[in-house]
Amino acid sequence: MINPLIQELAKTKAKVVQLEQAIVKELASLPAAYGFASTEEFVSALHTAKGGSGRSRKPSAPKARKRAVITDSVRSKVKKLFKAGRSGSQIAKAVGISLPSVQNIKKAFGLVKSHKKAAPKPSARRVQAKNAAVPKARKKPAARKKASIPAPKAIPVAAEPVELPAV
Repeated sequence: MINPLIQELAKTKAKVVQLEQAIVKELASLPAAYGFASTEEFVSALHTAKGGSGRSRKPSAPKARKRAVITDSVRSKVKKLFKAGRSGSQIAKAVGISLPSVQNIKKAFGLVKSHKKAAPKPSARRVQAKNAAVPKARKKPAARKKASIPAPKAIPVAAEPVELPAV
């Protein structure tokens, strides 16, 4: 049972080799079919048609940004640039650190205004006491008009009693 499977595998491998050779021949004939003298010229023309420069380039992996080291000299530069009137983003670009880092340094030096909490709203008691101390002339509300409901219409009453048929 194993021998027939091994023989079939060998035949399949031979078929794959034949197909690979046929593909190589077909690819080798492509440059001549399109009027190019060599494969390099053909590949260069393909890259140019694609929008490239003709040379193949490996796609570069995105570079990981290194963490900035904030030293005393960096802090002093930030302080000097801030006092010179530069904005936070200009300082960040000039020194080579992030904007949040610039803001943290400015905060550590006390160069930024602290955000004070808003004054609390006056309580209801204070408002009432204030209103009681200063009397205000208040207008009397206008008297409401009562909606007039029309009198019900009189229903005519028959003079003679009506007899109903017996069931």
